[in-house]
Amino acid sequence: MRAAPYLALAALAAGLILAQGGAALAASTENGRHVFMRAGCWQCHGTMGQGGVAGPKLAPDPLPFDALSTFVRATNRAMPPYREEVLSDADLADLYAYLQSIPKAPDPKSIRLLNW
Repeated sequence: MRAAPYLALAALAAGLILAQGGAALAASTENGRHVFMRAGCWQCHGTMGQGGVAGPKLAPDPLPFDALSTFVRATNRAMPPYREEVLSDADLADLYAYLQSIPKAPDPKSIRLLNW
């Protein structure tokens, strides 16, 4: 009977530790935006992944993560490959979360100024 409060406290502590660990594994859109800028992705793909002269559109609706990851790691095209030593798996997951978070542009018909 005296052990019950200690067991409850231990269970609570274990739950908090596991919850923090799970949060650490979740992809961060904020860090992904930072990585996108720091790695120079914006120079070819635009600040919102909209594409540019040198790089294709990445967002909204990015490639599936596995396809993007494979391309980023092993490309032999104009884009240099970003090995894990340069761009960690966690940073790549965050970058992907950032690309997924970018909303679609509004339908031009819904923009009043364009339709008068």
